[in-house]
Amino acid sequence: MHRRHILPFLAAVTVAPAAFAWPDQPIRLVVPFTPAGGPDIIARYAAERLSPRLGHSVVVENIPGASGNIGSQVVARAKPDGNTLMSSVNTLVMNASLYDKLPYDPVADFAPISLTAWGTLVLVAEPGQAPSTLAALIAAAKAAPRNLSYGSPGVGTPHHLAMALVETTAGIELMHVPYKGAAGALQDILGGQIGYMFLPIHVAAPYIGNGRLKALAVGSPRRAPLLPDVPTLGEAGLAGVDVDMWYGFFAPSGTPADIVDRLNRDIVAVLGAPEAKTAFEAQGLIPATSTPAALAEIVVRDRDRWADVVARRGIKPA
Repeated sequence: MHRRHILPFLAAVTVAPAAFAWPDQPIRLVVPFTPAGGPDIIARYAAERLSPRLGHSVVVENIPGASGNIGSQVVARAKPDGNTLMSSVNTLVMNASLYDKLPYDPVADFAPISLTAWGTLVLVAEPGQAPSTLAALIAAAKAAPRNLSYGSPGVGTPHHLAMALVETTAGIELMHVPYKGAAGALQDILGGQIGYMFLPIHVAAPYIGNGRLKALAVGSPRRAPLLPDVPTLGEAGLAGVDVDMWYGFFAPSGTPADIVDRLNRDIVAVLGAPEAKTAFEAQGLIPATSTPAALAEIVVRDRDRWADVVARRGIKPA
């Protein structure tokens, strides 16, 4: 080949890989739930700050339905090219034991990227309830099984499974009253129609502060800064038990490792900023990050933990 032919050829070879550099288009960040919940709040906060880092917009898309199963299935079946991501919560693994024909595998079908936050649940009681501590609640429930009631936003929700874990660990039976969403359950515990329930700490804190609810224990391994005087479940008598909700970012399984690593570095930078702590704590969340491998371990551990609770309690989604 003549020199004038070789140079353009070499230039084309040199430039070609850059044409396929990632990202080369807007990134779709799927939230498999309705707006305003934890996964959505985290997704929108991160998307705004990841976009300039990645050089392309990160577009949040809510695909709710079937306790997150519909949106999760969309991501599981998406092309693993880094252009479709998911902001999810621990219901991703809870659903694996609740649904007989789950349209995805929470371990095999996703590539973990990073933790994004922890959310604390607090066990509360209507102040008129005679058992006003966790120890007293357990003792009363053992003396009279299914005599005390608790509510949840629905069968199989983290709030429900948290109490199911308490029942399993303590060896007690309570009366579960499932609602279609958190609003009705909150209204009824405030009105005294049900006695107990787990609530997100930022939802419960104002009612605890004005005396309309009493806090029995926080579900985190350590005391919560928002309620520093409230014992943990472990301190209240259930050693080793915590029911914190974790949040994380995922990609479809098979997404190239270099893309996952790049996303992980950027998410760690975004959520490690002081402003993230302030913004998240206002929503009852604690920003947290991890390596992809660490999130993978959490996913497997939680899948097995909640599968055991669901099996023992015989829980089936309504």
